[in-house]
This record gives sequence, structure tokens and C-alpha cells, in this order.
Amino acid sequence: MNKKIPTGVACASALMMVIAGCGTDSSEPAAAKKDGAGKITVTNCGQELTVDKPISKMFVNDGNIISIALAAGAHDQITAVSSLQRDEDVVALAFGKDATSDLKVAAKEYPSLENVLAAQPDLMFAGWGYGFTESKNMTPEVLKEKGIPSYLLSETCRQEGGARGTMNPWEALTHDITSIGALTGNVDTAAQSVGEIEARREALEKAPKPKEKPTAFLVDSPSDTILSCGSFGAPQAIFDSAGVTNALEDVEDTWTQVSWERLATADPDIMYFVEYPGMSYADKIAALQANPATKNLAAVKEKRFVNLPYAMWTSGPLNIDAAEYVRKSLEHYGLAPKSNITTKLDIAKLSDLPGNEWLATAKS
Repeated sequence: MNKKIPTGVACASALMMVIAGCGTDSSEPAAAKKDGAGKITVTNCGQELTVDKPISKMFVNDGNIISIALAAGAHDQITAVSSLQRDEDVVALAFGKDATSDLKVAAKEYPSLENVLAAQPDLMFAGWGYGFTESKNMTPEVLKEKGIPSYLLSETCRQEGGARGTMNPWEALTHDITSIGALTGNVDTAAQSVGEIEARREALEKAPKPKEKPTAFLVDSPSDTILSCGSFGAPQAIFDSAGVTNALEDVEDTWTQVSWERLATADPDIMYFVEYPGMSYADKIAALQANPATKNLAAVKEKRFVNLPYAMWTSGPLNIDAAEYVRKSLEHYGLAPKSNITTKLDIAKLSDLPGNEWLATAKS
């Protein structure tokens, strides 16, 4: 698999500006272009999306995708949201309470077609598995028939055969921030957000390396199988920049089910968890401690665990915060040397986030 990595902060910022590029990889389209008539065109999942003028009413689903819109400077263009409740605290922590308190919630969970049509948006911003699904007749094709264009979360662009993910996860994120910034008339704010992410990422990747690179396994939720993430999902980018090997980096997909045996064979040095309703952190730990395939793994016996919110693991600007926390957790557990990396987002303020007693050391 060919992973394309931006070639530096200055170039990344320029590449993500409307029309402009730094002349890196000519196969990558400019994030956006504007013609003489004011029409704006962006590339999304290999297709061009053109709007006649900047979007003024956007429906956005899911906390991580809402955070992309906020990072792109599009707060005032968000006319309705759905599935924010789970992530509101961490999104507000990152962008301020004012950024979330006045958002109109059209649905507490994933939206119905009726929810979207009632909001009368100029654009729907969601993704496959992040609001779009054939089973509920909520697809870009159906919305197009109703006169509503869609922008798909790039992490969820479909490969041939149906698996999700076609881009390097960092590239997918910065492309989305830039594209939404262009579509909503907030190019400068989007470029500033991309520049900050790239600068923090560069600092992480320059941090001192351990003699032996540790291996991590991400647990979303265990059942008969384990929901985790392969090489096209945001966790891959997070782990890469933090300096740890994703145990599923050979799986060319995003969020996917794997066997308990796969986790046991990986024998990870550290385990990370996705915090969200449905299965508690304590229940996930109990499942690992009870299953014969995992109960004797060193990471399980020694409780090398880190629990971070959903919106930090799914594609969005909080991925860089997650990467900083992953790095600090590696240092805490003696898996990486001490560094000057600090954490910008103080998730210790999230009173409902369990399982992070180590956080005191992550602040220094």
C-alpha cells in the first residue's frame, strides 16, 4: 500500500490552500478551485463536487465530523447537526462551549432522511458508517435526488469491493478540513487549522525514538470478535506519528472486525480503547481479562491501558490530540523515552472519562 505523507509544514499549508500546491505529488488534486463565475469545486472520493457559491446551510453528522467543520471555520454555516451528544464535552473542550452550545440538534443519533430534509441544507456532511447507510435509505444518491449535495468524510471513501479508505489518514483529514473551508468560504481558517495540525505532527515525529518500536492494539468493542481499525482509519495516523506500530496496519480497511486470536497473536505492548456509550470501559477490560486468548497477555496482566473519547479516534482534528496522548502514554509505561511533547487538550477535565489514572504524567 502506498502511503503518501505531506512533505513539511510549509508545503502542507500551501498545498491545502485553494488552487495552490507545492508541487509535491502531481497525482494529488488541489483541494479546491474557484472559477471566474465564483463556482467552487472540490474533489471528494475521486469525484468533483461543485457549488455555485459558498455553502450557507450545512447539515453535519457525528462529533468528529462536526469538529472538522469547526476546524474549517464553518460554525456559522452549520444549520443542523446529529449524533453530537456523545462527543459534545470533548468537542466543547477543544473549541469552546460557545462552539457547540448553539448548534441546532436535529437528531440525537444518526439522522433520518426526514431529519435532513426538514433542515433544508445546501450540503450534507457525513460518511459511510457515519450517518450514510443503504439500510435506512440515507445515502448521497437519495439526497441528490432531493436536490441536496453531499460531502463524504474522506476516511469513508469506498474501495473497489466495499472496504472503506482510499487515502493516507492524515491526508484524508487535512483534505476534508481544506475542502469544507473552501466550500463554506473559510479558506484562511481552514489553512490555519491544517498548519497547526502539521506543526504538531512534525514535532511528534521528531521526538526521541525507543530502541524497539512498541506495538499497540486498539479495542473499540469486544464481542464474539473485536472491532478495531486497519491502515486507512485515523488510528493508523495517530499511531504512526506517536511512534507505535498498529497491530492491524496490514489490514487495508478502516473500522473492521478481527478475531480474538488476532489480538492474542499480536501480543501488543499497550492497548488503547475507544470510549463511547454501548459498552463501558470496565466491561471491555473484564472481557479481555476473562477471555482465554487474552487474559495472560502482558499488556492485560499489567494493565497497560489507555482510554480516549470516540471523537479523538475517528477522523477529525482531535486526532492530533490523540497522537500526543498516545506518545505520553508510551512514555508513562516505559515504552518510549521522555520527550518535550506536551498535550494541548486537557482531557482530565472530562469527568465521565474512566480509566486514565496515568493522565497526571501526560501534562508534563
